[in-house]
Order: sequence, then structure tokens, then C-alpha cells
Amino acid sequence: MSGPADNGPVEQPGDDHSHGQSDAVRLRLDVSYDGGGFSGWAVQPGRRTVQGTLEAALGVALQIPPPRLTVAGRTDAGVHARGQVSHLDVPAAAAETLEPAVLVRRLARLLPDDVRVRRALVVSTDFDARFAALARCYAYRICTDLAALDPIRRHDVLAWPRPLDVSVMNAAAALLVGEHDFVAFCRQRPGAGTVREVLELCWTADGDRLCCRVVADAFCHQMVRSVVGALVMVGQGGREPSWIQALLDSRSRDSAVRVLPPHGLTLEEVRYPPAPDWAARVATTRSARPMPSPG
Repeated sequence: MSGPADNGPVEQPGDDHSHGQSDAVRLRLDVSYDGGGFSGWAVQPGRRTVQGTLEAALGVALQIPPPRLTVAGRTDAGVHARGQVSHLDVPAAAAETLEPAVLVRRLARLLPDDVRVRRALVVSTDFDARFAALARCYAYRICTDLAALDPIRRHDVLAWPRPLDVSVMNAAAALLVGEHDFVAFCRQRPGAGTVREVLELCWTADGDRLCCRVVADAFCHQMVRSVVGALVMVGQGGREPSWIQALLDSRSRDSAVRVLPPHGLTLEEVRYPPAPDWAARVATTRSARPMPSPG
């Protein structure tokens, strides 16, 4: 079952961002995880999630009640991360007794093998893992030769049973770069917008191993897997590249767009501006995004 949606740029009721406190220290955590054993990032009753696992370990490591984490992008069930970013506010007394490097080592002993905090940094309260982000970078990996797929990589590479034309997929991908309403590629949530700006979208190939790299200011629910699924339909000859433009122009969810399985998707990186620009970026991201004019 898929977890909650990720990466919406406009604040919605119930979002899990925290606020700075005068007696608190803000920590940035850089996190990696194998999403195969988790029901997504966000806490869900009765389910194993990345957020719940991390918050429990942080409570033990810091000897405080489990803190609340704010994350750059709430990945769905089965999606992996190498470059996830989150932040939390820690009571100053707890932070003073534990250096960030010591916290990382302590968490390595407390956390299960499928999730790691790679780095912890003290940051100002202007930093917000979600709203200060400039862009998120995802990679979707596919192998088009079932016999050649390395069994060790079966958990993060999708096996695809037919060849794909990378040049045609890149021609179609170019139509999606820029700011568009991606409603045709999103599973909508009440009150959530679907306008996003795609900064980079391209395919690369190393023999039968293909990778689609997608960079955007933010993503709506299932957007990356839907976009990649549509491009794969073009790449195998089932649709013309012009179909991608028709989907954008329709501004409606299309059942013909296939959502690819989550295990091929990895959050690779979250980009932030320099520290002096954090507050301005948060203010910009929190403001409502206007709908682009047709065309």
C-alpha cells in the first residue's frame, strides 16, 4: 500500500513541519534508507515507517520524548532514498550534551540496517527541510534485459521485458521541462495543487541499464512514477511523443498513464540555497503558486 504523498510545495492542514523554539536547537539530518520494508516516510498507525523508526531512535539517543521530524519529501511505500533531508528541534540541554557526530554514531547502533542517518548538523531556525528546499532530484532505474538484471539490484531496478528507445523518450521528456500543471500525472489530494516546475528530465543508457533523472522544485503524489510510466509507453512504441503534450494540455487525470512500481525510484538529492537565503526561500515556497496561463 502506498504511503502519503510527498513534496507538495504549498502548506496544507496537518503538514508535519515543526517550528523553532527559543530554548531549542535545530538539527539537520541527512538520511538514507531502503524503502522496501517501509510503508513510506510518514507515520501511519500500525505500520512501519521511516519517520516513526527514526523518531523512536532519536528519542532514545537524545533521552527525550520522541521528537517530530520535518522532511524534505514524504516518499511513498517502497521508494528508496540516498539523499533525504529532515530537521528537528531539540531542547538545548539535550543538544549540549551530545555532539552531532556522536549522535550519528549512536543512531547507527540504534537503527535497523535499512535506514541510516549519514550526517547531523546544527543549523539556524531559518532552515526548514521542506520549505527551504530549492529542488528534489529523483532517479528511476530500469533494466530492459531480464537475463542481465543483477539479482543484487532487483530491489532498486525495475525489470522491463522489452527494449526502449531512449532518444524518443528524451524527445518526449523535453515537453515536460518547465512549469506546468501536472494533474494528468498526479494522484490528487484534497486541497493540494498540481503545478510544478521541472528543472531537468532526461534518460541515460548504459547498455540495457536505463536511468531517468528528474529534478523539480517539488513533486505531487505519484508524479515521478507516472511521468516515467508515460515516457516508457512512448519509448516502447505504444504512444507518440505528442501524446505527452496532449496529456499536459488536457489538465485532467488520465487512466492511460501507468504508475510504475515504487522500487525503481530513489530520492538522490535535495538542493538548498546558501544559509543566508533560507528564510527568503521558506517565504517564497509557502506562498501560493499561481496557475500558469494556457500554453
